[in-house]
Amino acid sequence: MVSDSGGGIGDNGRGAAKTRKRIVIVGGGFAGVECARQLESELGDDPGIDLVMINEDNFLLFTPMLPQVVSGMIETRHIVTPIRTICKRTRFFEGRVKGIDPYAKTITVWGGGGAGRLTIHYDFAVVALGSEANFFGMPDVESNAFTMKTLNDAAELRNRVIDMLERAENETDPVLRRHLLNFVVVGAGFAGIETAGELMDLLHDAHRHYRSVGKDDVKVVILEALQEILPGFDKNLAAFAKKRMEERGIEFRLQSAVKAFDGEEITVRNLAGGSDSGGGPEEEEEENGDGDDGDEVIMSKTLIWTAGVTPVNMIKRAMLKTQNGKVIVDDYLEVPGFPGVFAVGDCALFVDPNTGRPVPPTAQLAEAQGKTAAKNLTALIKNREKEKFEFKSRGQMAVIGKRSAIASVFGMNMSGFWAWLIWRSVYLSKISSGEKKIRVLLDWMIDLFFSRDISRLKLARRETEKDYRVLDEVDDMW
Repeated sequence: MVSDSGGGIGDNGRGAAKTRKRIVIVGGGFAGVECARQLESELGDDPGIDLVMINEDNFLLFTPMLPQVVSGMIETRHIVTPIRTICKRTRFFEGRVKGIDPYAKTITVWGGGGAGRLTIHYDFAVVALGSEANFFGMPDVESNAFTMKTLNDAAELRNRVIDMLERAENETDPVLRRHLLNFVVVGAGFAGIETAGELMDLLHDAHRHYRSVGKDDVKVVILEALQEILPGFDKNLAAFAKKRMEERGIEFRLQSAVKAFDGEEITVRNLAGGSDSGGGPEEEEEENGDGDDGDEVIMSKTLIWTAGVTPVNMIKRAMLKTQNGKVIVDDYLEVPGFPGVFAVGDCALFVDPNTGRPVPPTAQLAEAQGKTAAKNLTALIKNREKEKFEFKSRGQMAVIGKRSAIASVFGMNMSGFWAWLIWRSVYLSKISSGEKKIRVLLDWMIDLFFSRDISRLKLARRETEKDYRVLDEVDDMW
């Protein structure tokens, strides 16, 4: 059981603390941290306001650079910044949110390290719990695939790639060797394209250390259910990215959907009804034995899933009104029926009034929503008029590997080396900590002179936590 020693934070509703208003931010991603920073600048000095943030990890992860952690370009800790150093006037609690009751205005949290369960009261709340990988009801894929959502995911995938190279070095059968070195990325959005590009960079740099592994033995395949890559991006830039990546040996399979993956074989449904050769024939394929026309099998032990996201399960179980798993919000990002409760980021369903469609989840959108939610919370507290959320994209960028990128910024389209420099400059400026900026910059400089590290770090896979019913007697009130 956790005791409360938060300097009065547990005194909600008692004595002098009765007049204090508590704002609880649930989630420490881009949306949650930006909301906290904005609230600190506007309300941080107000003694009547208590700012609290709850997050499962005690750091902000800079997710756009996860693929570079996989390739060994950047050290793991250099893309994480402790939340306590960013939001210095916000009380931080490391825990896993288990439930939100907007009627009782309480949030149930499991504390880290077996600390027990807490029930936290709030006056205002911001739900920014983000998303998780969406496997579209395929448990076998979920059990065997690698994802790219967390720092642990990136570290595990890097270890997997090195492990496959080590096993291939000692494999005498050339066919089995190619199966070991056949890496399949599912999804041709930003995450999939950038992961495939960095993965190929790592394989090309690392194979020289393995005498039995030739450059032609390693293969990266991208499977995409749509007819194009990078949907929503400028078509000419997307075509440039596809051509450049194919020149480096990456194969594209468009209109191809994964049906199953058992850890050894990937069953793929060809949605076009014919062969989309994207990058040449796949000699390791064979007809699926189930006789289902259009299905084929790709022999691979490594499948990286970047094909979609869905709100975390807690959101789906919450008492907030949802649609397709996302919390419904109004023009002010406030949850209808629950004044003072806002939802932002990947877990919020915000429909673009111009297109009538939900706005795609991006870090840029999450930060903008976090800032608007903070302004509207301040408006509620100070009896001012709230402002509607309006989002205008500042541009799109994607690294495609080997000092090449595509970028659409301020109405200008760029590709190649200069787009790569712009990508680096923009994302370096977005890192919250000056110390981390310097560390990432040094990592990039070192990469110019030295080859990639191929050390395999043995990390234990963290098992998914299960939800169990706990007796009310173990609850603490925070």
